[in-house]
Amino acid sequence: MSRLIYSLLFYLAMPLVWLRLCWRARKQPEYLRQLGERHGHYRAPPPTRLIWLHAVSVGETRAAEPLIAALLREYPEHSVLLTHMTPTGRATGKELLARYPGRLTQVYLPYDLPAACGRFLDHFRPQLGLLMETELWPNMIEACRRRGLPLALINARLSARSQRGYARLPGLIRPALSALSAVAAQTAADGERLQQIGARQVSVCGNLKFDVAPAPDKLQQGATWRQAIGTRPIWLAASTREGEEALILDAFATMTTPDLLLLLVPRHPQRFAEVADLIAQRRLAFCRRSAGELPHRETRVWLGDSMGEMAAYYALADLAVIGGTLLPFGGQNLIEAAACGCPVLLGPHDFNFAEAGRNAIASGAARRVADVGEAAQVAADLLQERPKLLAMRDATATFSLAHRGATLRIMALIAQLRAIRTAY
Repeated sequence: MSRLIYSLLFYLAMPLVWLRLCWRARKQPEYLRQLGERHGHYRAPPPTRLIWLHAVSVGETRAAEPLIAALLREYPEHSVLLTHMTPTGRATGKELLARYPGRLTQVYLPYDLPAACGRFLDHFRPQLGLLMETELWPNMIEACRRRGLPLALINARLSARSQRGYARLPGLIRPALSALSAVAAQTAADGERLQQIGARQVSVCGNLKFDVAPAPDKLQQGATWRQAIGTRPIWLAASTREGEEALILDAFATMTTPDLLLLLVPRHPQRFAEVADLIAQRRLAFCRRSAGELPHRETRVWLGDSMGEMAAYYALADLAVIGGTLLPFGGQNLIEAAACGCPVLLGPHDFNFAEAGRNAIASGAARRVADVGEAAQVAADLLQERPKLLAMRDATATFSLAHRGATLRIMALIAQLRAIRTAY
């Protein structure tokens, strides 16, 4: 009954969903492309022997890269169907298409409506389904259960806040979680929270993001930029969210670190122009990465308005503050920064990466700050005390290496699920 009510509400909300697509398409026209796919209509015939992996957006797609490589290597007779919900996730996945020609198919996952989910599964007929992180779609899970398709939630995480939200819908969430063939949790705390709201076959496999190696060409790009810019200290505000940029710019304006350059990289591309306006309003000399120019001596802020270059930005910077942690968004991925050798500052709101944050702080690769004012003060101190900053940089390698191995553990779990599949 709960799923029926959920489906009816979803159908009734579809006009609002379409309005939201049109609204977002004002800044990202890609939202109005491949519209049929969002309702389970696909043109191209599917490859046979598909393993389906759902990575909703950019972060999940990047985290999935080592797993995709392992799947294609371990199962050479199979292809991977990679699904997304956002244009930015799809754009990130396109980078993998050229790397694995003929073995990777990319589409949007349909909205969680019963008929659309059925059309998707009947068209592609995957042999195994893998959902990344916190993607719980009750109708899709039920459609897989009815077809006898093993479906696993992998790299799964669940904050205490999200657990409380899901716990308010036990009639909808508990059956969906219990229908999953397996859950590969990032941490023991994630696994426990998932079990408390209905998950059964739970294993702790670690975080796939630790297995993602930065692209060598991006690291080289960062090194080239660093050489061109020279010895100026560079403070990176990475993957910032709405409201954070104004706070960071105001705090930066008070810093007295000689020749300091702020590299400001918003999380969402549709906000690039908005953030450029914020910088201009403060009369700070700035340039934009999209214009193709590097900062000059007079440049105070470099706006990183590009996609797919975060590793280059981390390789360039002396120190980063992680976006989404200064205001209650839950934080963005600090693991990529450590993999690139960049020490980080974390605000108080990192519940999306709570354990990774604690481990990074314990290893010395990160520092906790209470707010943006303290972030600016700690950044200024570290940029002047180079031995402390270099010690943090050395600790990033220790932190990164200590937590690898999730890909191997998830692959072992997948091998068990394929055995289940052959029993149907």
